[in-house]
Amino acid sequence: MKNTVPLQLHVPEPSARPGQPPDFSWVKLPAAGSVTRPDIGAEPAAIREHAFALIRVLDDNGNAVGPWDPRLDPETLRRGLRAMMLTRAYDNRMFRAQRQGKTSFYMPCTGEEAIGVAQAMALDDRDMTFPTYRQQGLLIARGWPLVDMMNQVYSNSHDRLKGRQMPIMYSSKEAGFFSIAGNLATHFPQAVGWAMASAIRHDDRIAAGWIGEGATAEGDFHHALTFASVYRAPVILNIVNNQYAISSFQGIAGGEHATFAARGLGYGLPSLRVDGNDFLAVHAVTSWAADRARSNLGPTVIELLTYRASAHSTSDDPSKYRPADEASQWPLGDPIARLRAHLVALGAWSNEQHAQLAAEVDGAVRDAQREAESYGTMGVGEHHSPATMFEDVFKEMPWHLRRQRQELGF
Repeated sequence: MKNTVPLQLHVPEPSARPGQPPDFSWVKLPAAGSVTRPDIGAEPAAIREHAFALIRVLDDNGNAVGPWDPRLDPETLRRGLRAMMLTRAYDNRMFRAQRQGKTSFYMPCTGEEAIGVAQAMALDDRDMTFPTYRQQGLLIARGWPLVDMMNQVYSNSHDRLKGRQMPIMYSSKEAGFFSIAGNLATHFPQAVGWAMASAIRHDDRIAAGWIGEGATAEGDFHHALTFASVYRAPVILNIVNNQYAISSFQGIAGGEHATFAARGLGYGLPSLRVDGNDFLAVHAVTSWAADRARSNLGPTVIELLTYRASAHSTSDDPSKYRPADEASQWPLGDPIARLRAHLVALGAWSNEQHAQLAAEVDGAVRDAQREAESYGTMGVGEHHSPATMFEDVFKEMPWHLRRQRQELGF
């Protein structure tokens, strides 16, 4: 029989476009502290609702409530606040440096600082991380030198990567920070593979990988979940849902009718959804997943609900695809402001201390920038010789590369 109704293709539409008022009515916020905290050995099917809920610890008054409260001491909280503020100050200066022609490209993580910083603090420094280009907070929280990061952004004479990577695609074996790749999603199965190797060696280190919600549409995402599930790899699989993949909203990647955390359920994986702008909630959920992995109970999928407050990169103009004041209307607020409010509520912070810290981190970034720029910036100062393009690949350089190098005069 012939269809009587013509078929139609559904194309997801964002809740608001430029020129329209922001609309976040689809973001359902349960009360802080209302989501249960299961035992780390809980069966995935038994905690299915956690993939659709939203784990929150900080209430509207800055108080930590509920079973997920990690009960961090004030000094740890202050360290987290400093690392987040340092990350934002670093981003601001590097963004301006690109506008001044000192580097070709930059990508900030404005509004997402709690993710990189809180997760770095919840993990062991020896654990291996497989980040995307918006987890610079991992390096900063682990104390990696800002000057070294800036040298790589500038591709100057002190760039350890010798100008071979795009700016912001950091790499540090010493800091347990796997080389960032521009071809998205590849690091997710790499994180699983590293974790499997750690288990095969009977090591005690786990791995953590990050992916944006847009990249969950890539096949590598599903390959990673398959291997993680089958072999119970000691890995944490983080999905950073910041609402936009470059210029397409999260509905294009499948977030219109289901959460991204729910994708883990089909693979038999415990899946949690957390307020990504709540430092305490992010720390608690990451600690839970890390304890599970270290106990040989397998991987965990975590969706971190957040918002990309800045442009995707210095090449992006978000005013072309979202309302101009949308960032200020995001219902989960600003992660730095929320942790500050919590410290104030504890009586462990003041406006004067906050102003002093803001000046301190800005000065630290300014000093690091001054030193890094003394080694050169894009088009200015010394850079690595083009001869280095032939190095660091083969232990002994093959004849055809030697000939090519000689033909270039090196």
